[in-house]
Amino acid sequence: MRRAVVTSAATAAGVVLLLSLKPHDAAGPTPVISSTGGSGSSSGAAAGSAGAASGASDASAAPSGSASAPAASGAGGAGGTRKVTGDAVNTRYGPVQVEVTLAGSRITAVDVVKYPTEDRRDRAINSTALPLLNQEAIAAQSAQVDVVSGATFTSDGYVRSLQSALDRAGR
Repeated sequence: MRRAVVTSAATAAGVVLLLSLKPHDAAGPTPVISSTGGSGSSSGAAAGSAGAASGASDASAAPSGSASAPAASGAGGAGGTRKVTGDAVNTRYGPVQVEVTLAGSRITAVDVVKYPTEDRRDRAINSTALPLLNQEAIAAQSAQVDVVSGATFTSDGYVRSLQSALDRAGR
């Protein structure tokens, strides 16, 4: 009888320990999700800074301020093509940052250079939502795009980063 109790307790403790382990993701740099169809790698991986910009609190949350990036690169001027990077907007699940390519004042491409990739669910949601947001932004030619269902926090960060890039570009 005593062996059964000890064996049951040891089995329960082992199961609890196994369930508490998180799998190790061997994720490298965050790939850039581009509206032009290609994806490269970003030098700015989501470095675990998750802000509480949406009102939710998290013990490991970073301050909800936005990191500033270089405003514009490439050929300036009214008719030239240029790239403008928006603010990195902290969301509940990680930062979102976009880079807009403009030909004059027309949006020709949107690249998402930072987005949440902490776990498999983040990657699955964002691999679907971000290309949709890119298409919507190019079609609307503004940051006034619909939120993607199931990716509300990422959509909000995307819109705010896109708007900051367009503000920097003078649009």
